[in-house]
Amino acid sequence: MQTAANKFQEYLGTEPAVVHAEYKHIEGGASMKALAWFGTNDVRMVAAPIPDITEPDDVILQVTGTTICGSDLHLYHGEIMALQKGDILGHEFMGKVFKVGPNVKNLKPGQRVVSSFQIACGKCEYCKENLSSFCDRTNTSSLQNYMYGQRDAGFFGYSHFTGGFPGGQAEYVRVPIGDVNLLPIPDNISDEKALYLSDVLPTSYHTVVDTGVKPGDVVGIWGLGPIGQCAARWAILKGASRVIGIDRIPSRLQFAESKTGVETIDFSQFSDVTKRIYELCPRGLDVALDCGTFHEPKTFTHKIQKTLLLETDVPETINEMIVSVRKMGRCGLIAAYAGFANAVNVGALMEKGVRLIGNGQAPVRKYWEEILNEYIIPGKFDPTFMITHRVPIDDLAKLYPAFDKRIDGVEKVFVETRFSSAPSSGCPRTSRVDDWKSI
Repeated sequence: MQTAANKFQEYLGTEPAVVHAEYKHIEGGASMKALAWFGTNDVRMVAAPIPDITEPDDVILQVTGTTICGSDLHLYHGEIMALQKGDILGHEFMGKVFKVGPNVKNLKPGQRVVSSFQIACGKCEYCKENLSSFCDRTNTSSLQNYMYGQRDAGFFGYSHFTGGFPGGQAEYVRVPIGDVNLLPIPDNISDEKALYLSDVLPTSYHTVVDTGVKPGDVVGIWGLGPIGQCAARWAILKGASRVIGIDRIPSRLQFAESKTGVETIDFSQFSDVTKRIYELCPRGLDVALDCGTFHEPKTFTHKIQKTLLLETDVPETINEMIVSVRKMGRCGLIAAYAGFANAVNVGALMEKGVRLIGNGQAPVRKYWEEILNEYIIPGKFDPTFMITHRVPIDDLAKLYPAFDKRIDGVEKVFVETRFSSAPSSGCPRTSRVDDWKSI
């Protein structure tokens, strides 16, 4: 799939953009540690050139914290198109400003900042509304333009389908248009609290807000990874009367119950999820949120179709949500679907008047100041609740399969570099993936 996608994109050419993924190398040829993709289930630590200022709006960061996200597993499994061998991964990161380009006015070396996972120009129609993930001017992917009719912003570390920008699972990162795509962090907010403003916090907040969770709603959440765990807390903060989480991983079900008080359904025990929901909630859900994944089919039929490439994504969660919500209910998709799914229950969608909402990639700039100033600083939302492990950057290649298999109850990981501060009080100490216990 990767070869075909890259060849087709090469045939189509590139779309115009105001920034470019390629970067100059720092003088002297110094290298950094970085995590790169080389094939399906094949990621490796490499020595990559340290980036230098390439365009006048650039900022070079020394990474003080990065992480792995559930959507990174789509890359690991080769399910996102237009990956190329040697691509540096990672879209969720923060750091200290190392160098700034001549056009950068609001940042200076030494300043602590978190990066948006998307690259916004700050000037197009969407950016003016702070819809940074929909920026028109930073992604050169003709393939995405061809498949979707339009294209998203460029993203860090997420294949050439999103522009081919080197990512943040590295010791240094070049951030184009740094004035727009970096948020200064107050000294009294730890890296563990700030890092997830890069993606997980705005993404989980976005699905709750965009799907319209309101006081009194009964909310179902499919997938209790970090996005689902955070979405449950946002839903409660927005006034949901009940939150029901659906997953099959015992550690995640227990985590949601004990940390947030979520009611849970283990779909390995209740194979008919919709039946179980109606037992718990006879009227049906008001809101259903898909915070899961398309790469783990539940049924034999879709396992075969996906294996034979008859579909790229699976519709099972979408169908469960459509059937489980009440008439005129709302279903939000924040899970990172990529292509095509067969046998979507369009009849139920139409007859019940269900609002099926593609939330899109979360516009980080729309939310990150609100989340920082109104929730994190006052202590209304502490992101450290979801951090279960902390590992050194040297363990990143081992972290991918461990995270994929949910070893040792892993939920969210803080990945440190040589530039990181010591762990904050109450946060996990550094461990090694080889020492984690299978459960």
